Amino acid sequence: MLARLRPTLDFMPSPIDDKPGLLIRDPFQFSEATLIIPPALIEFLDFYDGKRSALDLRAELVRVSGDVQSGQIEEQLTGALSRAGFLEDEFFDNLRAGAEQAFAESPVRMPAHAGSGYPDQRGELQQTISEYMGGEPSVETREKVLAIAAPHVSPFGGIEAYRAAYSALRPEDADRTFVVLGTSHYGHPDRIGLTRKPFETPFGSALTDVELVEKLAAEIGDGAKMEDYCHAIEHSIEFQIVFLQHLYGPNIRILPILCGTYMSLYQGGLPEETEAAKRIFGALGEMAAREGDRLLWVLGVDMAHMGRRYGDQISAHAGRNEMAGVEQQDRARIERMEAGDARGFWEMVRENGDDLKWCGSSPIYTFLKAVPEARGKLRHYQQWNIDPESVVSFAGMSFHAH
Repeated sequence: MLARLRPTLDFMPSPIDDKPGLLIRDPFQFSEATLIIPPALIEFLDFYDGKRSALDLRAELVRVSGDVQSGQIEEQLTGALSRAGFLEDEFFDNLRAGAEQAFAESPVRMPAHAGSGYPDQRGELQQTISEYMGGEPSVETREKVLAIAAPHVSPFGGIEAYRAAYSALRPEDADRTFVVLGTSHYGHPDRIGLTRKPFETPFGSALTDVELVEKLAAEIGDGAKMEDYCHAIEHSIEFQIVFLQHLYGPNIRILPILCGTYMSLYQGGLPEETEAAKRIFGALGEMAAREGDRLLWVLGVDMAHMGRRYGDQISAHAGRNEMAGVEQQDRARIERMEAGDARGFWEMVRENGDDLKWCGSSPIYTFLKAVPEARGKLRHYQQWNIDPESVVSFAGMSFHAH
């Protein structure tokens, strides 16, 4: 049987004019390979479903081409996919095991997005973030902030929203532990990902509060994955740490938590109806009550994802046409966040299976359940064309205790 094509790969049209086809790459970075499948072969990728054989594929290639020698193409295609680490076969199993072991054994979490999402040299990074924050709005109150919500889109795409969120913080917040709740784009559903590792960036090492990590792991049990490999590649926490280090220096204290998708989004009900989610909310709620003002929560969350890139039939343009309606829906959900209404927020997100594709819904719901006294304030709402036909929305928010 042909091995199954990994369902977690990224697929997109080739951006290279003289090499048309379907580009495939691995967002998990188990493999550094990139393949471009020629247009004539794209339809044959359907045979890599774990249910059909090499003979089935060869027969179809011969039938379509009329050339009995075209069966050799099966060997070349299968070999290329396997060597790239794109099939669920023994080669990929070894790749994955090696990557996960390397992360588990590493003393630090290395920066995965330095040089792409932000500059990889300290001086240039300092200047860049200073420019991002340079036009920061005045803060109306110096009341102690309980939490902020910032985008996790590449910083250059969400400057105003990042600035709005981080300008709410005060110099004296430097001594608090930053509980960074990030979207786990690649993690297991109904589970959080933890790590004991310090987070390295061009600024230096942010120190993870290992004692809090260990206590959460013990209380949550199998609802938490320790040394979750997703931390090695995820950007939703990394970008927040860069901004926090810019404000407070490299040696900030952090508690990095990746929040996987809550499957009740598609299955109905509330997340806490599963035992794992109930333990997650309970442990985080107890920690919030016990630690109090020693903690400052940071949510790394994007909101709607609309347009061709995300499987929609529309060409999305920030602030125009359909996206004006999306803004209204976004703001209705944000109002539930401001009110601290976890249930009302989740009911809005769950409607129509989250057709707005809010990839920050799990961290947001987790925070609202863990810190029910939180009341929010929208500081800036923004939409950004991530490509000419696709839009991401996000916001900068601050939260205080009610």
